[in-house]
Amino acid sequence: MNLLFSNDQRGTYPDSWYAAVTPPLPPFPVQKGEMRADVCVVGGGYTGLSAALHLAEAGLDVVLVEAHRVGFGASGRNGGQLGSGQRQDQVTLEKMVGRDAARVMWDLGQDAKALVRDLAARHGIDCDLREGIAWAGSASGSVNSLHAYAAHMARNYDYPLEALTPEEFAALCPSPLYKGGIVDRGAGHLNPLKLAKGLAQAAQAAGARIFERSLVLDITDGAHPVVKTESGRITADHVVLACNGYLGRLNRRVAARVMPINNFVVATEPLGARAAEVLTQDVAVSDDRFVVNYFRLSPDNRLLFGGGESYGYRFPSDIRATVRKPMTEVFPALRDVAIDYAWGGTLAITLKRLPHLERVAPNILSASGYSGHGVGNAVQAGKLMAEAIRGQSAGFDAFAALPSPAFPGGPRLRTPLLTLAMTWYAMRDRLGI
Repeated sequence: MNLLFSNDQRGTYPDSWYAAVTPPLPPFPVQKGEMRADVCVVGGGYTGLSAALHLAEAGLDVVLVEAHRVGFGASGRNGGQLGSGQRQDQVTLEKMVGRDAARVMWDLGQDAKALVRDLAARHGIDCDLREGIAWAGSASGSVNSLHAYAAHMARNYDYPLEALTPEEFAALCPSPLYKGGIVDRGAGHLNPLKLAKGLAQAAQAAGARIFERSLVLDITDGAHPVVKTESGRITADHVVLACNGYLGRLNRRVAARVMPINNFVVATEPLGARAAEVLTQDVAVSDDRFVVNYFRLSPDNRLLFGGGESYGYRFPSDIRATVRKPMTEVFPALRDVAIDYAWGGTLAITLKRLPHLERVAPNILSASGYSGHGVGNAVQAGKLMAEAIRGQSAGFDAFAALPSPAFPGGPRLRTPLLTLAMTWYAMRDRLGI
């Protein structure tokens, strides 16, 4: 079974709120016949589109092939949160890789946010970019940890995070579940599909040749790798693997370290004045649960709420019911609110919850496994691979040096093992442990 076709109709976007409000792009052509390029990029999400854009701007001949439509995968379906740093916080990173390397990761994370903002401004991408993400604690211990983290970031990174008391957090987010938290005004949120389509237009304008509905079947490495699609072949000097959760069997070494999981989002009916029961400021929120709840208000005052995960190939039959459960735990007063849109998406995680960047052959580079932090990470990874191909590999090498072990159990057992572990952590969330 191929995740590319397990839950979606070929060549169509999911029935998401993003797809409903984002102006459509005319389809790019199907790749056919024999082609030659300096670089072939496999995957039309943030990573691939950013790589294609930066390579084309540098004067290279770039072909990008996408199995569905640009922005079809996680890039066009995610929660839209442009977070600071990396998926792991700085305290965890310092313990994992040391203070010096953690500082490098922080600076790269700051660069990633700046890159997204710069690309949106430079290419006129109207992606509803707004400032601010709040981190919510559902227990006093979590709130204390968040406040301690704010103090750590101010002291060691000169980075301001607002520490909110229970009363201050309730004034921002009137949920009975949360007991306080922090606000990161340097982070942001946006419409992810608008960003993806804008990057595609920018890459095409820079000279990249983009092909959709062009499934890659095989990649043959060598001095001039060959990318075989269903109806043609591209011979290139370099290949960029930008497939994330949809890599499949194109590279088994990367697949052993990057595991696809599914996450789900709903959009309610417009809430009107009731939007103040969710948020009183235009910020996004993520909470402290192991299976994270994340939410924000849309420009038309819908609640966009993400919650729940699955680890097999198929989405649940009733995504609305799957997400309504955590949504009403966070906002019990919204039990009667209609859900207008519900969709799922496949992202990819790593064992350490850090991006996996690797040179899998001398002229084949891969980036994936953003673990829910991909809006900034993925756009940046595309740029870093473009720079590495041009001989400037410092940023790419910094990520490639991060620990990235394979998941235990191999291809057959890793999903059952992860499901067992995630079920345990979900139970801890419910019990408040």
